Amino acid sequence: MRKMKQQISSYLELCKVKISLFAALSAATGFLSVSPKFRTEMFLLISGVFLFACGSSALNQYQERKTDALMTRTKKRPLPSGRTRCRQALGFSLLLISAGSVMLFATGNRSVLLLGLFASFWYNGVYTYLKRKSAFAVIPGALVGAIPPVIGWVTGGGNLGDPGLLALCFFFFMWQVPHFWLTLLHHGKEYQEAGLPSLSGIFSRAQFVRITSHWIFATVVSCLFMSLYGLVNSRFMTISLFAASLWFIRYGINLLRSDGVSEINSHAVFKRINYYMLFIIFLVSFDRVIYTWINMI
Repeated sequence: MRKMKQQISSYLELCKVKISLFAALSAATGFLSVSPKFRTEMFLLISGVFLFACGSSALNQYQERKTDALMTRTKKRPLPSGRTRCRQALGFSLLLISAGSVMLFATGNRSVLLLGLFASFWYNGVYTYLKRKSAFAVIPGALVGAIPPVIGWVTGGGNLGDPGLLALCFFFFMWQVPHFWLTLLHHGKEYQEAGLPSLSGIFSRAQFVRITSHWIFATVVSCLFMSLYGLVNSRFMTISLFAASLWFIRYGINLLRSDGVSEINSHAVFKRINYYMLFIIFLVSFDRVIYTWINMI
């Protein structure tokens, strides 16, 4: 029984469940922004994107198992620690991607499946390769975070050329970059020791903190675009969006003022950027739902 629990724990760790859940929730946001009804397609969409993200994460860990073994942060993962065999991890990842493909195909929209496959290709084929070549790989890699909202938008019947979709995707794209760089502020030296290019090897810590802080400010600005393009309709939700942005930008200012001296400060901002994302997802998703319900009364 104990061994089974350990195996289940290892497979869940391969899936990077929290990150995969973010992808699924962002897809739901795209769907509800167009079609504020809890239809069957939405649950197929959420399941499909979640399984796709889990499979891509597991495949990524299979691809990076050797470099993971060289870093303190990742050497205890299932593959470098030996808790899971490589063939099992590879088979598990392909099984999840296949299951995700079936779910997305079941939505009845073939373009949704193609978008899912493209996201997996970009993450496992392009981004994973670029990480070994460039310290700036996260910028093109952030495109992966912008695809789930598109999948949700298309599933809901939205137009790909809608400015609202562009505003939504731009926010998710921007958020990815400081999210990763805040992690590097803690573990940049480990990346260098593992032979991976890192901004911590190009800039001083103080410079790196300033760059990350400015990306945080840009992320907040990109969030406000969603209000301008009609993704948030009610006055209460609009005020909440601005309030949340002001709350989060305060941590970016504190990080900038610290000039990179305190690692604890950067870790606190890392947690807040996740809270900020979750709150914005909630606001954008349920604003349209609540707005529609009120108009029906």
